[in-house]
Amino acid sequence: MTAKRENLLPDYRVILLGGLFLLVVYLLLPIMAPFLIAAIFAYICNPLVDRLAQVRLWQFTLGRTVASLLVMLMLIAIICILLLIVIPMMQKEFMLIMEKLPTYITGLRTRIEPWLLQHFGVAIDIDAAKVQQVISSNWKSASDFVGKFLLALSDHGLALFAWLANLVLIPIVLFYLLRDWHDILNRFDQLLPRRWYAKTVEIAREVDMMLAEFLRGQLSVMLLMSAFYATGLWLSGLELALPIGLIAGLLGFVPYLGIGTGMLLAALASVLQFTTFAQYVPVIAVFGIGQMLESMWLTPWLVGDRIGLHPVMVIFALLAGGQLFGFTGILLALPVSAAIAVGLRHAKRAYLNSDIYLH
Repeated sequence: MTAKRENLLPDYRVILLGGLFLLVVYLLLPIMAPFLIAAIFAYICNPLVDRLAQVRLWQFTLGRTVASLLVMLMLIAIICILLLIVIPMMQKEFMLIMEKLPTYITGLRTRIEPWLLQHFGVAIDIDAAKVQQVISSNWKSASDFVGKFLLALSDHGLALFAWLANLVLIPIVLFYLLRDWHDILNRFDQLLPRRWYAKTVEIAREVDMMLAEFLRGQLSVMLLMSAFYATGLWLSGLELALPIGLIAGLLGFVPYLGIGTGMLLAALASVLQFTTFAQYVPVIAVFGIGQMLESMWLTPWLVGDRIGLHPVMVIFALLAGGQLFGFTGILLALPVSAAIAVGLRHAKRAYLNSDIYLH
């Protein structure tokens, strides 16, 4: 009896250590966002680093250090190219809309005001010149970026410094995670209790396989849909095609959020730009075809049912993670949900084979 009780002590110690670890993680959540962002990027990019590390140049191989640097430079280049394309494009389009705003308001009054007067007795009392003057003055004040930056630096210097430090910390942590990815996993592997080792490794591999396929497949869907929406909206004549297309595609990791946001932005841009209903039809067709393309072909082909969760549960997981832990919770929502789904699947299998169910 005493020997049996002694054998149970390590279990309680492991549970206690696990609880303390989770408590520390919870207390440190406010500062963990850059580490989690770097870990997610490292998880996605690790297979590419593995392949590049084996590339041979004459009698030398690149190795993980050089491969990690190359992958990081590629990521930074992609992000910089997106920013250099989207930000000037949005600024240019905003200025164009601001210049055409009086024409838009005049056309809106000409088309809608008679109908409102006839049915509701309501008139649209909007002075286009005053609206343009207000926007122009605010735009000019917003363009004084240096002054506002210095003012913010003096008023909220500590918060701004913390934000910049987190931004700089992401590539540093990402480099070390990519370089030492397999060493880090081996160290965790050595700490696992031997009695739980086989089952833990089985579940971890299943989670890894499911989550890796889901993340890489979803990333491919997001990029392809961004290109489709941007090209389709551009062919339909919408002036804000590129930024709206990128937003609609990149927000596609949340079910219906990408297409919903894209349709709303496209509708607002169309109202300001187009004058006849026939001009709205191509924009509507782009989102209709895009939704069918994503749901009937791209998502089943590239993602499938990888994560094992209903779309409603995915939305709930993202909202719950954000409500409980903020931005860090959103980052952790899908990985944690995937792990829970695998754990529940194994628990269900054990329950169906147990005496409680069979008898």
